[in-house]
Amino acid sequence: MKLFSDDRIVPRDDAPDDPPRAVDPVALYLATLTPSSRDTYQHRLRTIARLVGMEPHEVPWAQLRHEHVTAIRSRLMESPLSPATANLTLSALRGVARAAWRLGLMSAEDLARIRDVPRVGGSRLPAGRSATGGELAALLAACGRDPGPLGARDGALLAVLYGGGLRRAEVAALTVDGWDVERRELRVRGKGDKERLVPLPSGAAAALADWLAVRGRVPGALFWRIRKGGHLVARGVTTQAVYDVLVRRAAEASVEDLSPHDLRRTWVGDLLDAGADLATVQQLAGHADVSTTARYDRRGARARRAAADLLHVPHTRRRP
Repeated sequence: MKLFSDDRIVPRDDAPDDPPRAVDPVALYLATLTPSSRDTYQHRLRTIARLVGMEPHEVPWAQLRHEHVTAIRSRLMESPLSPATANLTLSALRGVARAAWRLGLMSAEDLARIRDVPRVGGSRLPAGRSATGGELAALLAACGRDPGPLGARDGALLAVLYGGGLRRAEVAALTVDGWDVERRELRVRGKGDKERLVPLPSGAAAALADWLAVRGRVPGALFWRIRKGGHLVARGVTTQAVYDVLVRRAAEASVEDLSPHDLRRTWVGDLLDAGADLATVQQLAGHADVSTTARYDRRGARARRAAADLLHVPHTRRRP
């Protein structure tokens, strides 16, 4: 019996009863992810449920087969989602199928057929923008005008966010013992729970030294929360707090909207502009694929503009 009926997925007549929660393939799949990735993939699974007109807990995940995943892929292609987001959604679906196979709820053959469903083609230009050198200076100057612990922390946080090209989740997860003062290196835990060493420029290291003079070297999160009145709380900042710091300081510095990822994008472009090779920047950024790093290479855009300026279009402006 088809799982799709009236734009919904319905259980097959020969399907076993729903497995108990302890062997739920979604729960098993999410348990294999890092905390920073879990929310992202939960959201992707909710997207799939909406596409088939069901709630996430109603979807018979273990009963999905190649033809159902193909239909879901088709609906993703028709949706306003970008190809990258559509493929992330399919990746979540494949992850649940793999968990169902591990639980004995799906055959190896059915899993192989699901994994054989092709990715969504196409690409989009990176969202966001790059920050200018003047904007970066203005952001840090805004922090410097705040003489309290909040100014020291925010200045160090933004200096590390740009100077190390870190994701905001990576900044929130930094620890004091992960900072090597002598080598000026941060031990960063990135996507997939992969660690890497990221050297910081001297300016970022100096900003971090100013913050540690306030915070101290007590083990734990590198960036603490700060209550009103400048009272330090020995708990790490959240990813949302990292975003809020940038938004608040940008407003104070009269800098147009910037996101933490915009600073990461700027860092990649600035390194490549300065002559760093693409493979090295890929390693520093923690990108699994060099093509991801290459998307933020601004040199190609400048070359295209220079090429366009080689042509002459004989247009005469009309007088009003």
